[in-house]
Amino acid sequence: MGRRPTTTSDERFAAYVEGLGSVIGHADRVGPLRDYCVGLVMPGERKSVEPMAALTAPARTAAQHQSLLHFVGQGPWSDAKVLAKVRETVLPKIERHGAIEAWIIDDTGFPKQGRHSVGVARQYCGQLGKQDNCQVAVSLSLANAHASLPVAWRLYLPGEWAEDDARRAKAGVPGDVVFKTKPRIAEDQLRWACAAGLPRGVVLMDAGYGVDAKLRMAASELGLRYVAGIVPSTLVWEPGTELENGRRAPKKGRRGESRIKSAKEIALALPAKAWRFIRWREGTCEWLSSHFARVRIRVAHRHAGAETPPEEWLLVQWPQGEAEPTKYWLSTLPENVPFNRLVDTTKLRWRIERDYQELKQEVGLGHYEGRGWRGFHHHATLSIAAYGFLVSERETIPPSAPRRAALLSALALPQGYRPTGSAAAA
Repeated sequence: MGRRPTTTSDERFAAYVEGLGSVIGHADRVGPLRDYCVGLVMPGERKSVEPMAALTAPARTAAQHQSLLHFVGQGPWSDAKVLAKVRETVLPKIERHGAIEAWIIDDTGFPKQGRHSVGVARQYCGQLGKQDNCQVAVSLSLANAHASLPVAWRLYLPGEWAEDDARRAKAGVPGDVVFKTKPRIAEDQLRWACAAGLPRGVVLMDAGYGVDAKLRMAASELGLRYVAGIVPSTLVWEPGTELENGRRAPKKGRRGESRIKSAKEIALALPAKAWRFIRWREGTCEWLSSHFARVRIRVAHRHAGAETPPEEWLLVQWPQGEAEPTKYWLSTLPENVPFNRLVDTTKLRWRIERDYQELKQEVGLGHYEGRGWRGFHHHATLSIAAYGFLVSERETIPPSAPRRAALLSALALPQGYRPTGSAAAA
């Protein structure tokens, strides 16, 4: 953490891109790779192909535009290999600040006009906070308090797209891509990450994924602990309820079983002494804090099979001034986990919200204007690669310097930079 770099940002960036070039395939892709990455890390309002071409090759913008467009939209290079190289390079930099603490499941939306961009449909868009025309991608990120890095990324393909052969063909959707719900995509990513041997952390997910009992069970089957957001109406057995082995929740929710309550009912019935005031992170102006309660419960769902559902934590947040609790989570963290640690882990999910904002604002994650499956994923891979470099550079910024400005101003076009195909480079 206290190391002083002996090389410049330009030199480190060149070495970083050279490493990516080692897995990109043909040597003639290395130049467009470098130019595309330069365009992504350079300051600019728009990180789509045309403005990046003008930025990196102002004297031959049309030719550069075609080169970058083909590289990102049609180039037969492997997203998986590039992301693996990013992990290999960036994760050690993140782990200098502490072990990986969390695997964060999330999705992010990209508002779109029209209906031709792959996967676009009227669906919930988190960026807009409402249903609208957009694309949505599901991701898995590894994180500690210092930073997060997306390690898996896939576009959600709505059923209307998955079943439309003509649209699939036009957008180049691979034949083995079938309709899967977002939780099933997330489950695939968890299984892949375990098989890849990535450094483990607690799986964190918001209620959009946490309400999916099959996803929570899959995490447990993989030996992963989780903190999963849930909705207040989630049904659980009353604390202290002893269940005979194989006892399952009734098919019709609470019918005929008075010991099954909603998470909200459990929270409201807790005594005043159950609530604790906890601070979890220093914010911009002051410490973030709230009132929390936790209680051991068993979830009442129909997916438990023959086994009695295990006990886990129900964590509830009730901010001061609110008429009732506002957030609920289930967690399989150990029974002896300190209360503060449970809250700290739960709230680590803020890391992905902040970093996704930077991915979109700083390196143009959502700026791709092509319509095809390959281009969408290639652009995301290169955006993650560019973001990974910026993450690895954070420790080079003096504490008193504004982080974003310092990172980006250091990466002006290098002295003597020549875009691919320029006369001076020939």
